[in-house]
Amino acid sequence: MIAGVAESRTGHWYARMVARDTREAHRVATPLELLFDLCFAVAVARAAAQLHHDLSAGHVGQGMLGYVTVFFAIWWAWVNFTWFASAYDTDDAVYRLTTLIQISGVLVLAAGVTRAAENGDFRVITAGYVVMRLALVAQWLRAAHGDPPRRPAALRFAIGVTLVQVGWVARLALPAAWALRSFVVLGLAELAVPVWAELRARTTWHPHHIVERYGCFTLIVLGESILAATTALQSALDTGGHLRGALTVAASGLVIVFALWWTYFDRSAAARLDSLPWGIAWGYGHYLVFASAAAVGAGLTVAVDRVTGAPVGARLAGYAVAVPVAVYLLSVTFLHRVRRRGAVTVLVGAALVLAAPLGPVPLPMIALVLAVLVALSPARDR
Repeated sequence: MIAGVAESRTGHWYARMVARDTREAHRVATPLELLFDLCFAVAVARAAAQLHHDLSAGHVGQGMLGYVTVFFAIWWAWVNFTWFASAYDTDDAVYRLTTLIQISGVLVLAAGVTRAAENGDFRVITAGYVVMRLALVAQWLRAAHGDPPRRPAALRFAIGVTLVQVGWVARLALPAAWALRSFVVLGLAELAVPVWAELRARTTWHPHHIVERYGCFTLIVLGESILAATTALQSALDTGGHLRGALTVAASGLVIVFALWWTYFDRSAAARLDSLPWGIAWGYGHYLVFASAAAVGAGLTVAVDRVTGAPVGARLAGYAVAVPVAVYLLSVTFLHRVRRRGAVTVLVGAALVLAAPLGPVPLPMIALVLAVLVALSPARDR
């Protein structure tokens, strides 16, 4: 472990922020990082709950648009912190306090999820972003001061994050007709900042640490799916008269979530993060993994709504689960670089999942397809 980090963990308030060693052994998530993730779970849960509400009400287009934009805001805030911490976790008191300020911004962001998803009102989310971004820029400036070899990259990160954040604040004054277009432009600008910054000097993110961090967040979003389905199931059982349908949704939902967990953690990605371009593609591609995993929980809740007599169509309830499951399968297949034979198997499985809502028992059929994919996974090319 480098000297700056070793000193900071002896109780120092301030340590020189220097880069972590990419070859550092046993680089694992810290308790502070896990606390950060748990606070993000609140925002994920609110986004999934709003998606469930919109789908059950028949507002499919509005619900999906609100969900993908709000989840982008949640995911990107998490990505910013995660990659910085992988390269520059001094763990001194100043670093901890700065991170706690970022966590406060996360909670503000979570409070604004419903407004943003329902009405496109991003004022509260933007306020949370301002809090997080000010703290993040301060961290990058610390890195620029303490790590001269990578100062050009750190300064580019600080400048890029600041300029885009100014754009998000200015976006609040634009007419409603510009809302979606401005969001897309600023979202692309966000994604471009790390690419632009890393061109000057690569930051020392740790492949094994990054893989563990992404794995932890995958567990959180899958856990949100289980929580959402369990809460909905309890509601169904409390109303009475829906036991058979509710148990079918519960059993199918458990098999689905277990299979999604198995699919993601069946392969280790650390050895594959061997270049900056692939590292960025891998990191960005997880937006689809996280968003689809959380959406599965919303879909299972919609299925329970149908069981309890809500005016939800059978096809809608089926596709509310089938679509995010298929997206998850295809995304994980790409990120794991599954070879031809295994990829074809997953493609066929995803097609069968999307066809399941056309049949009489969509959720049990989706669960069956996923169980077969898991059973075939040892035979796939790795």
